Amino acid sequence: MKRRVIQWATGAMGKSCLRAVLDHPQMELVGLFVYGDNKVGRDAGDIARRPLTGVLATQDVEEILALDADVVIHCARLAPPYGSHDADLIRLLESGKNVISINGYSRPHYWGGARLAALEAACAKGGSSLMAAGLNPGFAAEQIAVAATAVCSQLKAIEVLESVDCRQIRSPDYAFGILGFGSDPASINPNDPDWSVATSLNGMYSEVLASMANSLGLTIDRIETDHVLRGATEDLHVGAGPIAKGTVSHIDLRWRAFVQGQPVLNMGIAWYMEHGHLDRADPPLWRIHVTGNPNVSLTIDLEKPEGDQTATSAEQLGVAGAVINTIPLVCDAPAGVLTRPMSTPHQGVEL
Repeated sequence: MKRRVIQWATGAMGKSCLRAVLDHPQMELVGLFVYGDNKVGRDAGDIARRPLTGVLATQDVEEILALDADVVIHCARLAPPYGSHDADLIRLLESGKNVISINGYSRPHYWGGARLAALEAACAKGGSSLMAAGLNPGFAAEQIAVAATAVCSQLKAIEVLESVDCRQIRSPDYAFGILGFGSDPASINPNDPDWSVATSLNGMYSEVLASMANSLGLTIDRIETDHVLRGATEDLHVGAGPIAKGTVSHIDLRWRAFVQGQPVLNMGIAWYMEHGHLDRADPPLWRIHVTGNPNVSLTIDLEKPEGDQTATSAEQLGVAGAVINTIPLVCDAPAGVLTRPMSTPHQGVEL
């Protein structure tokens, strides 16, 4: 049985998901929502550099809501504050479409209150489900780090560190306007919850830690941040443009979830435009360390398939894979706001 899929947004990650849908024999693309005016009316295959599909891109939400589809892959760009996409998701869920988000919604139960109630009501009305998927959120912490504790007879702490090379980001608006690269470090308090990056990511990664805690049977007391901005050691020229010496070239983000007064679950993300502030010259994508009995240390990288000469990164391929493998689970699940299970493996093999 083919799954009828709507792709929502075609940025770098969204386009990778779109290609994965078009390439998958058990998926059928039935709709495509785009933000860019220059994409409206174009065939999905043209946008994805695939054969023409007959599915034309639209900015008309009503047109998307009217489609008969099993699932929407929601890949809208981060937009502060966290939860700013709730209204769109609620309308999609109410229309009977399951939704997979690559930008959060790992564990909305952490917040409770009106926000969770609205999402749950939308799922109930449409008989639909909502789940997060992707790499982080989605894979590294909620699945791999939690699974690593299976060999521990005692658990004291988990740390997940992600290192992301941002030099190839091409959008000045995203790199400088949204992420804050090139800013004066003294002009920003990164631990101010109203800082633009914090308003998007604090909520998202609080839910990641809450999802981990749920899988581990832990109750979080509180979550604290320890974000640091670091200045460029020299003038830089990166994909998005110049970064002057002394302005932000490295962003260290840290979230610590306290359990019984101790920082048990720890998430760190380093976005870097130079290597000068890294603790190692070529860090892996993820480093996971479990403190317990025994300790567990994992380093994980993603690599492109041999012969792949496209501009698509291994991380973009990984997001698409994580989403594709989540689609059957979300479509077959009971209606509701779902927490990602510890395993969503690929089914079958292509030899």
